[in-house]
Amino acid sequence: MIPKINLDLPKGPEKSKVVVAMSGGVDSSTSAALVKASGYSVIGITLQLYNHGAAVNKKGSCCSGQDIYDAREVASDLGIPHYVLDYQDLFKRKVIDDFANSYRIGETPIPCVLCNEKVKFDDLYKTAKDLGADALVTGHYILTNEGKNGRQMFRAKDIEKDQSYFLFKTTKEQLDFLRFPLGSFKKDEIREIAREIGLTVSDKPDSQDICFVPNGKYSEVLKKINPDNLKPGLLLDTIGNVLGNHEGIVNFTIGQRKGLGISSCDPLYVVKIDAENQNVVVGSKEDLKKRNIKIRDMNWIGDEKLGNNSIKEIKIKAKIRSTQEPEPARLCFEYGKVHVNFDDHVEGVSPGQACVFYDFKNSTRVLGGGWITS
Repeated sequence: MIPKINLDLPKGPEKSKVVVAMSGGVDSSTSAALVKASGYSVIGITLQLYNHGAAVNKKGSCCSGQDIYDAREVASDLGIPHYVLDYQDLFKRKVIDDFANSYRIGETPIPCVLCNEKVKFDDLYKTAKDLGADALVTGHYILTNEGKNGRQMFRAKDIEKDQSYFLFKTTKEQLDFLRFPLGSFKKDEIREIAREIGLTVSDKPDSQDICFVPNGKYSEVLKKINPDNLKPGLLLDTIGNVLGNHEGIVNFTIGQRKGLGISSCDPLYVVKIDAENQNVVVGSKEDLKKRNIKIRDMNWIGDEKLGNNSIKEIKIKAKIRSTQEPEPARLCFEYGKVHVNFDDHVEGVSPGQACVFYDFKNSTRVLGGGWITS
């Protein structure tokens, strides 16, 4: 039996129009099916984000030519209108160019966060509003509920599929308009629902790679964007001794152990990327441990008012990688700057990655986050 879902909209299902972002995968397709089966008026929208040669029909990618075809077929089967919006120029400007620049300055970017923030939850959000929709639905695994100060974000029921780390830039205003019907389901439940409905994508593999990076080879994409992105440099130890050479800092990330191209009796890890001099510094696992990190561009969706003129320090839990559990920390404000001080050391702090905040007492609630600078 196909479950009915409640999007918690003021006008109720029969009088509510909903835009569903359909990527062509099983999650967004099932979201559209569930919303339609629950009585809402549904419009499907698919974004064409790039046309990148081998990536167009590559398995394990998303938003490719095949995905657009799959989304159109699902929409037809469901009997809902479907539109494809050409966002290629927008995506290049807001996501791909930022991705390339981050690697060029020694950071390790997360383009999926930028895509959610600057494309799906910004421009697509506005498009849904222009269409007179009462909500924008996506297939992300996240939960939102009405709280005392608007809607609140929580981690998904399926912790292995939880996407809160990638949605930390979602604003309070966006949360009021967005709906995530899959947050209360396990992934295997969604596949079973898709099979029961008869969706052609029920067994389609999940996307694994960054959509515009064929075969996961970042360096090839970065070189194509600008050959200067790959400049040779030195591999150094923590006291400046030369251990070898490399073909570009874009091939490295903090915490990396494999593929360094040097031999050592003890395990070595990338502990610093010196973009100014094009050098990569390696050290021991102990050198990776940090407790204090600096944050920029913070997004806060908690209830408290933070900043220099209000609360200057608050206990939270935080994580610096999508796969780890949140760790106890303090979020601090000092002279206009934001710091996160972990109670215990964390490893692999990498500029350009995200530090995502969770409620200290209820670590399922998402409070926002920011980009790591150092």
